[in-house]
Amino acid sequence: MNQSTLTNTALTVLRVIVGFIFAAHGWQKFNEFTIAGTQAAFGKMGVPAADVVAPIVATIELVGGIALIAGVLTRVFAAVLALDMLGALFLVHAPAGLFADKGGYELVLALAAAAAAVALTGAGRISIDAAVFGRRGSKLRILA
Repeated sequence: MNQSTLTNTALTVLRVIVGFIFAAHGWQKFNEFTIAGTQAAFGKMGVPAADVVAPIVATIELVGGIALIAGVLTRVFAAVLALDMLGALFLVHAPAGLFADKGGYELVLALAAAAAAVALTGAGRISIDAAVFGRRGSKLRILA
């Protein structure tokens, strides 16, 4: 395998796995916790405007995760998901320290970094973005 193939394979693996984790967390907020339960939990955690923020976060995570899996508008969704995780880090998890078993920020920091990496690199060749916007010289190339 050449370096380009390895890089595209790595981008695809990262994008799909991170997308799956985000989609699972969004699905969980809608179906397991329910939006009302997520709103209540966010309120207890001190998230500002929890009643408004909870359904937005759940939707961003579910739709954004699915978009990453498919490689659709990848840079946009990955950047929004990275910001979502930075919000979770600073608003909720930072005071608990690093370790997740104590409510810390290790998972949200790793997800923020992974989403930021995908936002910076794009979806790679194995994506809908590449199929739609991947032509050389395309003015929309930045989205791919």
